[in-house]
Amino acid sequence: MSLFVKKSIDQLLADSAESEKTLKRTLTAGSLVALGIGAIIGAGLFVRTAAAIAQHSGPSVTLGFLLASLGCALAGLCYAELSSSIPIAGSAYTYSYATMGELVAWIIGWDLILEYAVGAATVGIAWSEYLNKLLESILHIAPIPYEWSHSPFQTSLDGVHGIINLPALGIVAALTLLLIKGTQESAFVNGIIVIIKVTIVVLFIIIGWQFINPANHTPYIPKPTTYTDHQGITYSYGGIMGILGAAGTVFFAFIGFDAVSTAAQEAKNPKRDMPIGILGSLVICTILYVLFSHVLSGVATVNDFRTTGQEASVAFAIEKYMTGYAWLAQFVTVAILFGFSSVILVMLLGQSRVFYSMSADGLMPKIFSDLHPKYKTPYKANLLILVLVGLFAAFVPGDIVGDMTSIGTLFAFMLVCAAVIILRKTDPDLPRQFKTPWVPFIPIAGIVVCGAMIFGLGWINWLRLIGWLLIGFIIYFGYSRHHSLLGKQEKK
Repeated sequence: MSLFVKKSIDQLLADSAESEKTLKRTLTAGSLVALGIGAIIGAGLFVRTAAAIAQHSGPSVTLGFLLASLGCALAGLCYAELSSSIPIAGSAYTYSYATMGELVAWIIGWDLILEYAVGAATVGIAWSEYLNKLLESILHIAPIPYEWSHSPFQTSLDGVHGIINLPALGIVAALTLLLIKGTQESAFVNGIIVIIKVTIVVLFIIIGWQFINPANHTPYIPKPTTYTDHQGITYSYGGIMGILGAAGTVFFAFIGFDAVSTAAQEAKNPKRDMPIGILGSLVICTILYVLFSHVLSGVATVNDFRTTGQEASVAFAIEKYMTGYAWLAQFVTVAILFGFSSVILVMLLGQSRVFYSMSADGLMPKIFSDLHPKYKTPYKANLLILVLVGLFAAFVPGDIVGDMTSIGTLFAFMLVCAAVIILRKTDPDLPRQFKTPWVPFIPIAGIVVCGAMIFGLGWINWLRLIGWLLIGFIIYFGYSRHHSLLGKQEKK
């Protein structure tokens, strides 16, 4: 069997035909935009922004966001073309199967498992931080002890060691059960949360602008140096490498439009709705990201985000510097808890749909494509994901899982950009409701920008990605290649 056997476009479209076995088509363009905003506005804004300021860029974090958004815009144009032409569940996995063959499809599918699972864990960990802020600052009760709300690989500033992050594990479990109940119900809950999140972001920008201290923005791009945190981890700080590192740190929060594309098979009118959902959510969130990060880096100092303001950073900045707005800190804490919930929801949705597609192709065991007899959701895949994401959330530090998510996302985006170029050559007559402009310039630019951000994440994250892919190769050559439905057809 050829390692690069491809699915025909006609076969992909036939697979999406309506039947009692297909996923329900319940999502409109508005629902898809809300899903995108739900994923994009989250830990990247409310938690990873402070990490990028402290570890990499200082106030030039805004330039990191602009660079990340440029990579997203270029990749988003490619996603829009592919998702409107191939409206199948599975995102970049499905697109690469049609353009670059099964081995590449497996690589990207395995990479997407890393992206979504570790991404959901990252936000679960951030959710845990703000839950403790809620308990301490609003409810005025003792927060969950450090050892029960942090990874065993983390140590507090006063020397307490973590054991397990129980709140992160709990929220992942609760939202998994909601997804099993049904996508439509999940999208409705997410829509309410998105309204709350956008409101709080706009309020922080408007109110916080008057508390910006110009000294915190001087120099705007710090001189190149290194920064070592209290746990002994060293980062490139300042200069071009600092901006690249900041872009990579916050990049994973931009995967909202990626998650939207995984739900193509559940969109009512995918050829019209998918480009609107992908690009609409990206434009709205990029504007909010840049303004928000400019205010946050101007209100508090870099040292704040390296010490006591490291966790629940937005609420910390409001309480310490924005006199008279304690109510806003409380509102932010509650809203962010709901907001993070919607991010986890969308990531778990995307993860389960990738498993669904890979299982339907025979590359994963059939159990992962079994649909619930009543709810028509891939509930067995959801339960497996609960175990995988739960382990990451409970036992791995947030900085590590955040960077792993970023590098997995960037790698996926590069393959999507390449897929557009290949598909234009191999199937030029394919009906395309949306066409990426200036091919191949736009896809090539997307590959270059995303590659630059991978470079900025450093060699440790490169090794983590390589290790994950090696595990994937073992599974592919040990199981998937021999059970591939397309491979079996080729042998006949």
